[in-house]
Amino acid sequence: MVLIRVVEEMIANKYRENKMRCPTHLCTGQEAISSAVSANLKIQDTVVSTHRSHGHYLGKGGNVDKMIAEIYGKSSGCSKGYGGSMHLIDLNVNFMGSTAIVGNSMPIGIGLGLSSKLENYNNISCVYFGEGCTEEGIFHESVNFAITKKLPVLFVCENNLYSVYSGLNVRQPKNRKIHKMVEGMGIKSFNGDGNNVIDVYKLTNKAVKYIKQNNKPAFLEFKTYRWREHCGPNYDNDIGYRTEKEYLDWKKKDPIKNYIKFLTNKNIFKLEYLKRIDKSIISKSIKAFNFAEKSKFPSKNDATKNVYA
Repeated sequence: MVLIRVVEEMIANKYRENKMRCPTHLCTGQEAISSAVSANLKIQDTVVSTHRSHGHYLGKGGNVDKMIAEIYGKSSGCSKGYGGSMHLIDLNVNFMGSTAIVGNSMPIGIGLGLSSKLENYNNISCVYFGEGCTEEGIFHESVNFAITKKLPVLFVCENNLYSVYSGLNVRQPKNRKIHKMVEGMGIKSFNGDGNNVIDVYKLTNKAVKYIKQNNKPAFLEFKTYRWREHCGPNYDNDIGYRTEKEYLDWKKKDPIKNYIKFLTNKNIFKLEYLKRIDKSIISKSIKAFNFAEKSKFPSKNDATKNVYA
């Protein structure tokens, strides 16, 4: 969680330097989900993600140096500078890619689940998406296909309440519960507090065990909240689509601070030990940005390589 937070805070602070020219969708405040879900996945389990992909990539163990270099548009980036923030990939840890279009990763994740079943790979395909994806036709088609074909797919819905500037009240029927809706389609469904890392871990563990024991997909919905604007490094509580009070109420649910309190109050770890971990993560993050700064841009001759239409 701290790695994701530190890296994204550095991105936000350095973005004004105009060296990162791709759009960035930060997940500050949502770190518990990607961290605890990934703690339940094995290296062979595949993951696909959305435009807000930094946490999912880092949670699965994606290379930090290559991620930052990608955001800087350098040839040493994980997508060789072609993709930017929204198109990350690290096949060494089976992070199979992220895509910018809402719902676009759904059929890819389903395809990975189908290939796992056909080839007897015995791995899980984890598909991350936001609550806005549930308003897309491809979402319902993908869930239905996974259910009917009994695919080893773990659906992870990060419900952060907003699609850009539109709240749930203008997009979905009043009192709709997404986990209940999909339960009606015939899939095992769980829901919990996406800002409580222990809750996320335990529910994901249950879902993974269910998939393994029953050879069927499972669905997780976690309520959470992004602190920063939809796209960019700033805070946007002043433009009217959400209130400062709402933001401050959610900030009290900071998954990192609350977990630190839990660990220290229970005497699981001393605060000094956790601070040493933080220091090592900050050092690792600074190294990644230095690597990106020193890396070279792709040559002009590379501009049309590996591009397909």
